[in-house]
Amino acid sequence: MCFTVSKPSRKIKRQRGVVLSTLGWQTLQGAQTRAEQTANSKKPFSLEDLSEITGLSPHTLIKVRRREAPVDRQTLEIYFKSFDLPLTPEDYCKPNQLTTVESVSRGDVEHTEEPSAIETKPDPDFFQIEGQVALNSGLYIDRPPIETDCYQAILQAGTLIRIKAPRRMGKTSLMARILNHATQAGCQTVFLSLQLADQEIFQELSKFLQWFSVNVGRELGLANELTNYWDDMFGSKMSCKIYFEQYLLAQTSQPIVLALDDVDRLFSYPELADEFFGLLRTWHEEAKNREIWKKLRLIVAHSTDIYIPLNVNKSPFNVGLPIELRPFTIEQVLDLTRRYGLALTRVEAEQLMITTNGYPYLVQLALYYLRTNRTTLKTLLKTAATPTGVYRDHLNRQFLLLEREPDLAAAFQETLKSSTPVPLAISFAFKLESMGLVKLQGNEATPHCSLYNQYFRERLSMAES
Repeated sequence: MCFTVSKPSRKIKRQRGVVLSTLGWQTLQGAQTRAEQTANSKKPFSLEDLSEITGLSPHTLIKVRRREAPVDRQTLEIYFKSFDLPLTPEDYCKPNQLTTVESVSRGDVEHTEEPSAIETKPDPDFFQIEGQVALNSGLYIDRPPIETDCYQAILQAGTLIRIKAPRRMGKTSLMARILNHATQAGCQTVFLSLQLADQEIFQELSKFLQWFSVNVGRELGLANELTNYWDDMFGSKMSCKIYFEQYLLAQTSQPIVLALDDVDRLFSYPELADEFFGLLRTWHEEAKNREIWKKLRLIVAHSTDIYIPLNVNKSPFNVGLPIELRPFTIEQVLDLTRRYGLALTRVEAEQLMITTNGYPYLVQLALYYLRTNRTTLKTLLKTAATPTGVYRDHLNRQFLLLEREPDLAAAFQETLKSSTPVPLAISFAFKLESMGLVKLQGNEATPHCSLYNQYFRERLSMAES
């Protein structure tokens, strides 16, 4: 269990700044997609690319794009100006104070049919369709017994929770709730996304472990003390262990919960991944015997199974509490429609399930458009896989990712052409799963939903001809 211990006093700053509104986010994403098509050979910009284009740091870009932590308006102006966009008052708002002006200010509301909606005033939560579902949002759907299991596990000494799910399935939202639960129980918490690391960081184990150690310390409010604890004679893994054991963990009597997101980024660097994951496994095992390591609790989130060879005795992916997030059930979709204030019948919800297969992001996006009266369910379903449908930007981004890897696209095409599950090379199967494009049974894949089947069957065939 966690115990609350007084921390060194810190000056609490009043939260200032703004976040992107949904309209601002959509405007920015549209301009970025156009720039990728015309100036980047149709390849999506990486975080490093965006940093070079805008002059903003990767850390700042993550804050802007997550739309959780506020930034100053000048930062948004710089971001917009980089894509030749003016920043208007409609493009930003106060954190957690999104307003109904977003739903009508662009003049793209469709009134061809009566919407299936209860006439209630839209809640600010309705306008959050990207990124983590805010902690105070009424739109987070529990998936019993996952939350309860995680809340209990995180209070156990030396625990390790492994969360696996494709992108936009809800990993980060679940992690945020586990961390909040731990904080309420008196733990210190650290959230670190490996998307924040520059590409050059992954080229050398020592450099990566130093980046990792310093950033964990920074999140704990501790100064960089690498020069006092890092010794090349010991090697980088031992130096990292010493830094945690004698410095980071030694500074407090409170447990520390370390949540690592986007760890699949390491899969592209097999040697680095093997060493780092082996280190995490060692720390988890140390907690069985040593008090200092019982303070450390780990949460590791990834988008797919591990498709690189790891020593079974060194891997952290075969120990701890495994959590796999799955698509929403019909009951969960009906629950979410009610929270949006929509009066969809079960038959209508089932029609939406056929198109999306309960994929949380796809369901949320559909309900957002329905709730803001921008379309009707009939129109949404009819145009879902077309260039004018509500999923157009999402589908185009997925297509551009496939276009960068022709062999991956060809593997996906095999699943589209078949009426039965198709065996794929393990690396292709897991990459497609991480993108949310396929469901896997072993290494046999089928398209995740009819939306993807319909859209990509036509789009990839056109690209091939």
